[in-house]
Amino acid sequence: MSATFDVKARRSALETKRIVSSAVGWGLCGLAFLLVAVPLLDLVLTITIKGASAFSISLFTTSSNGVTGGLLAAIVGTAVLSLGSLVFAVPIGVGAGMYLSEYGQNRLGSVIRFLSDTLTGMPSIVLGYFSYITMVIGLGWQFSALAGAITLAIMVVPYLARITELSLQRVPVQMREAAYALGAQERTVAFKVVLAAGAPGVITGVLLGLAISVGETAPLIYTAGWSNYLWNGKLTNQPIGYLTYVIWTFINQPYKSAHALAFAAALLVMLVVLAINIGVRVVLRPRT
Repeated sequence: MSATFDVKARRSALETKRIVSSAVGWGLCGLAFLLVAVPLLDLVLTITIKGASAFSISLFTTSSNGVTGGLLAAIVGTAVLSLGSLVFAVPIGVGAGMYLSEYGQNRLGSVIRFLSDTLTGMPSIVLGYFSYITMVIGLGWQFSALAGAITLAIMVVPYLARITELSLQRVPVQMREAAYALGAQERTVAFKVVLAAGAPGVITGVLLGLAISVGETAPLIYTAGWSNYLWNGKLTNQPIGYLTYVIWTFINQPYKSAHALAFAAALLVMLVVLAINIGVRVVLRPRT
């Protein structure tokens, strides 16, 4: 009887210890969640409330004049820089990803992966300073849309290459073998079979690259400069406006109109990034 009682007592002590440990663990997890969620929720609510209150028709139809006016020039400039970066980044990034997936099991592939990982960890302001020396000053482009778009493309390419590589590697080998068995050439297999099957992942990489370019500020300060005027199509020797500059600069001005424009620009950037992330989920949603 004594031995049985001791076993039950030990079992009860172990169960109590597990319950206490579980409660402490869940408590720490809840605390960690609150530490992340509360500041994030506060930030989102603040930007949404103050940004939405600044929304008006003139915000989207007029350009800024000092610290007043609208955001038309900044909105157009952000679209030009972000979409322009994809023009350069998509062919290079997708092409590099296809090479790494299909033919990159060699020393050259290892070097490309190493350089891609290194470029991914490079601070964006360093890339901006590099572009400032090479393009703004070296090539004589001055602050311009082309210098800003190329700099953003340099940032996006490594992400796009690695995402494309991983997406194409998930395509079953049997699909490649079946295409070769039917007499397809390597180019046909790569573009019409492998790339087509991995298209959702590639599109996801493109959308994520777009989100990265929309939210960047530091490299554009060195390359795109800033302009209150609407972009007139000139690629070089003319600065261009963009939304993140408004956020970074106008919030430090001692004027309510400047703060309103900064919060409105922040809300626009947040909505664009949210829309892109929703697009990624839609693309990756399983088809039934």
